[in-house]
Amino acid sequence: MMAHTPTSFSRCLPPTRTPRAPCIDLPDGSIDTHVHVFDSRYPLSVQRGYEPPDSRLEHLTAMHKAIGIDRVVLTQASIYGIDNQAMLDACDALNSEAPGRARSVVAVASSVTDQELADMHARGARGVRLNTDNAGGMPIGWEELPVLCERIAALGWHIEFLFPGCDMVELAPIIASLPVPACIGHFAYQPACDGSATEGYEALLALLRDGNTWLKISGADRVSAVGAPGYEDVAPLARAAIKANPERIMWGTDWPHPNKYDPAKVPDEGNLVDALGSWVDDPDMLHRITVDNPQSFYDF
Repeated sequence: MMAHTPTSFSRCLPPTRTPRAPCIDLPDGSIDTHVHVFDSRYPLSVQRGYEPPDSRLEHLTAMHKAIGIDRVVLTQASIYGIDNQAMLDACDALNSEAPGRARSVVAVASSVTDQELADMHARGARGVRLNTDNAGGMPIGWEELPVLCERIAALGWHIEFLFPGCDMVELAPIIASLPVPACIGHFAYQPACDGSATEGYEALLALLRDGNTWLKISGADRVSAVGAPGYEDVAPLARAAIKANPERIMWGTDWPHPNKYDPAKVPDEGNLVDALGSWVDDPDMLHRITVDNPQSFYDF
């Protein structure tokens, strides 16, 4: 459960700058629960694992306009370490235009003060991200997690996890024991080609059924072997998760799709929206996943 150490800073590709309009219409008030902002005006962590091209707030809002997203959850990227300023400034800008438009998930060290946590809460932060899959994304030790949870519980915050898929079974008991809600991104990196009956995915489904864990059915491109445009092999994973607990499922684009180095594998967000529509053909369920669940979870 250790993040890898980079040997160099690989320069990843930018996202699609002109995503196509999806074939389905997302509900009014839809929330993209997983995006990052990359802005070269802010310093990068020396512990980062990749070098991103600029994908700034204006690029994000243009993408959301193209696919029909109204609100957003900005998630701290590992390349910034525990310096959340780029993301918080973007959150401030969005909320100044339309109050309640944006929330965020931050990264912190154990040295963070209660006042700093309160200040970030006032700026829209609602959780702490722990990322063992990318260098620089795990600023605390596992032994510090219980104390951190105690401190954020009073704010109504959660812990968001991103980890290699092979760690799912080992981490499940830790996640289940948390005194605050947990959220897991990108299908917990469980390979779609393995199906939903694997030990790792069964462990994830058990957490969903227990009720303290939320799942982002985001990053279809990261777990699919079939790929674009339909990501058809991801459908069984999505449907199994929704069946396990429809009130604990959310969706996100994962824009700007960091760690992409092959142009053929850079997703078009229009395809990602249509893939979601192929997994969820009931309008009420689509509304629950894109509006109701994240609205409640992130305190919009």
